[in-house]
Amino acid sequence: MTVGDELSKITDLRLFHNHMSIERALKFDKWGTPLFNEVNSGIRKLVMDSFIKNRKGLIFTFTWAFDLKSDWDEMERIREKFKGFKIHYVELVSDVEERLKRNETEKRLKEKPSKRNVEWSRNELISTNEKHRLVSDEGEIQYDNYIKIDNTKLSAVETANLIKEAFNLY
Repeated sequence: MTVGDELSKITDLRLFHNHMSIERALKFDKWGTPLFNEVNSGIRKLVMDSFIKNRKGLIFTFTWAFDLKSDWDEMERIREKFKGFKIHYVELVSDVEERLKRNETEKRLKEKPSKRNVEWSRNELISTNEKHRLVSDEGEIQYDNYIKIDNTKLSAVETANLIKEAFNLY
């Protein structure tokens, strides 16, 4: 989210981070319920369809569990939806300690109300990291316009600038 926000400041792209839909859906039901899933995916579909219709650039963020077929299927749905557009794929990697630290920043807590229960959020991050493979294997992502950046020691501004330069974004 933070890198996407910085990237939107230096390009014509707009940010739609995954919690923009998650937080709205959580107002209607708990994570993972059929109602939550329908609202969450409905918001994402509306935003993506609107950007496609208006031919605008979009930054979309999400956590990808590479060990889950459902996450691969979701990526394929997104790729199909944006067929005909130039898509840039950025995988950001950082160690768990850094992710835990970032998880409690003022900006993140402001943007993601569900993370404000810091103890729960911390445990969820650790648990998800233990349950799922959140970093792709070398050569696993075969998409054109793909880069992987370890931003453990980089600021969001530095990371956004690397992305902008790598893809020659405007």
